[in-house]
Amino acid sequence: MLVLEGAKPLDVGIPAQVFTTRQSMPYEVRVCGPAPGLVTGGDGLSYHVADGLEALEWADIVFIPGFRFPDREEPPPAVVEALRAAHARGARLAAISTGAFALAATGLLDGKRATTHWHYTRQLAAKHPLVRVDENVLFVDEGSVLTSAGAASGIDLCLHILRGDLGVAASNHAARRLVAAPYRSGGQAQYVPRSVPEPLGERFAATREWALHRLGEHLTLEVLARHAAVSPRTFSRRFLADTGYTPMQWVMRARIDVARELLERSSRSVEQIAADAGLGTGANLRLHFQRILGTTPSQYRRTFAQGE
Repeated sequence: MLVLEGAKPLDVGIPAQVFTTRQSMPYEVRVCGPAPGLVTGGDGLSYHVADGLEALEWADIVFIPGFRFPDREEPPPAVVEALRAAHARGARLAAISTGAFALAATGLLDGKRATTHWHYTRQLAAKHPLVRVDENVLFVDEGSVLTSAGAASGIDLCLHILRGDLGVAASNHAARRLVAAPYRSGGQAQYVPRSVPEPLGERFAATREWALHRLGEHLTLEVLARHAAVSPRTFSRRFLADTGYTPMQWVMRARIDVARELLERSSRSVEQIAADAGLGTGANLRLHFQRILGTTPSQYRRTFAQGE
């Protein structure tokens, strides 16, 4: 476990507990930092680590927990070099959440798929354009470099590594000990509060607001452009620049958000919800739900329904 300044407590604790040193587990866990001693963590906790970067010369797997301000702060050069050296020696490097930024700083993710917490996927892609950021998955295994989404997905990544190292039985045993699901369906898109992206600019804000109150109606490019008082071609081009999505992609994601809220807060059937959200049929809702969120309406309801 490589603890950097501002390290998140769950990100540190999850792999430390999953791979805990015990008779039934063929692992020895060490926690290190850029240097031995006190490392100031995040969320009010700090860590007293016994080892410095020399521990990476011993490790078969190096976990890099997430840390504060990953899009603004770079890991120390000595950390980057130590991670590169460990990888060259044959160690696997596994980042949890925003630890992906430290791993990306080594250049070892260039040209490879990777993920991080959904709040930081755009920043990771912007800061490291050679990394193929996948914003939906819970984790990515590229062999010698692995990344995962937010803190809890560190459990998914650790159990995945256990399955590969020791088999399904050992992974399931660890999952039971953690009172966790051995395998979670779907990606992290279902945990993002809204499917509709934050606008990159403020053009057509009034039209977006108008459309959000009429998602059950027949909305077309022409209808939206008419409200914005521009041609469909101009509206489509400027809307894409404003949001990163075409107008109809944006409408679809807004309708999915309505369906998500209804699945969470009501007992309506999938067919009723599809009609209320402007998606027509249950089959259409299931199709787009799977494509955008990577799960089914039924699975989503089981995960997030409040039982009201």
